[in-house]
Amino acid sequence: MGNAVTDPVERSAIRKVSMRLVPFVGLMFFINFLDRTAISFAGPNGMANDLGLNAAQFGLAAGIFFIGYIFLEIPSNLALHKFGARRWLARIMVTWGIVAMLFTWVSGVHELYVLRFLLGVAEAGFFPGAILFLSMWVPARYRSHILALFYLGQPLTTVIGAPVAALLIEAHGAFGLAGWRIMFFGVSVPAILIGVLTWFYLADRPSQAKWLTDAEQAWLNAELENEERARRQAATPRQLRGGAALMSGDVWIFALIYFGLIYGLYALAFFLPTIIGGFEGRFGTHFNVFQKGLITAIPYLPAALALFLWSRDATRRGVRRWHIAIPSAIGAVSIPLALYMHSPAASMAVVTVTACAIFSALPNFWALPARVLSGAAAAAGIALINTVGNLAGFVAPYITGVVKDSTGSYHASMLIVGLLMLVSAVLVLVAGKNTHSEQATDELDVSLVSHISTK
Repeated sequence: MGNAVTDPVERSAIRKVSMRLVPFVGLMFFINFLDRTAISFAGPNGMANDLGLNAAQFGLAAGIFFIGYIFLEIPSNLALHKFGARRWLARIMVTWGIVAMLFTWVSGVHELYVLRFLLGVAEAGFFPGAILFLSMWVPARYRSHILALFYLGQPLTTVIGAPVAALLIEAHGAFGLAGWRIMFFGVSVPAILIGVLTWFYLADRPSQAKWLTDAEQAWLNAELENEERARRQAATPRQLRGGAALMSGDVWIFALIYFGLIYGLYALAFFLPTIIGGFEGRFGTHFNVFQKGLITAIPYLPAALALFLWSRDATRRGVRRWHIAIPSAIGAVSIPLALYMHSPAASMAVVTVTACAIFSALPNFWALPARVLSGAAAAAGIALINTVGNLAGFVAPYITGVVKDSTGSYHASMLIVGLLMLVSAVLVLVAGKNTHSEQATDELDVSLVSHISTK
């Protein structure tokens, strides 16, 4: 994050923002990712049998979330600007919490499809809104650090969430409900409660924060206003503008890179618990529900550490092409290799490598578009890249399920994941050569990332 800070006002302002806002918004992200991936825990623990789902139907239910999510992303973002981040983020959380709770009483596959679609509609705009909110509080030189801390919420969701989900599932029979139904109810309640708290806890901008001194407010406001003024004046002739971004080969290469990375992320997220459930048939081992939850969590703690350390290195050096290409290639090789291991321990060791690779590549990817997009092109180009990436969120679980039903195993499905991630690794090198500077961005440009709505 540059040289040591000597200004006591600057130091205290950043410390207060980091301690008061980042953990809370990270908690919101934790709940968000847990609710959207709860279906991955429910499927192999009774839901698939109770609702009569095959792998393709399960994959479609998991992926259809992204259809509503994509279509409502832009309207939700416009509403966020109109009503304010605090109000709109609170509304989003309460709404998705209510929809998530309805999964408790789902009775058939078509109801499941409808609820997953509505959950995507309800969650639309949360991730870009949260990133935009944080970007309105800190100067650019602090944003990559803040972004890395925020991204930690995603792998940590599984580290903590998988065992918690397993404990809820093991409460099978309570209130006359199956364990997976209790799990859906249990993970939905925090979204509603934290959503209500968000309305009262957050402030939209530094000038509204009573917990900052007048001097801290003045410093933050001045820094952010100066950056916005400089950003409007910084466009270079090489940078794309407006609708030209949609016709740019660079932008489409970025979109394909992101597609491969997101394909790997959600293939792993939605099907890892099911693959672990298959260890009994493959290896003759037996794990109870809670043990399966702990095993599911194993890859994500090292992944959180890898994300933090790799992003810190990228911040220090300036993001290089190899910061994305190397982990993408490692993920491409490791994810299909996991299914060829001869023990659960070996399989999970390889899956852990895959998780570390995916989470190391994703945050640093967004430095690449920052090198060719500015102004109006940021909105158009990032929206296109993000839309293509979110389509992978739909396609990955569905194709994974269809191929599994057709072949009888996940081997071919994971080979597809590996191939797409390998394509991403190769395209990173191509895209990097077409950008105007290998070291164009020492800090991730969160003004661009604020348009993202993955995960």
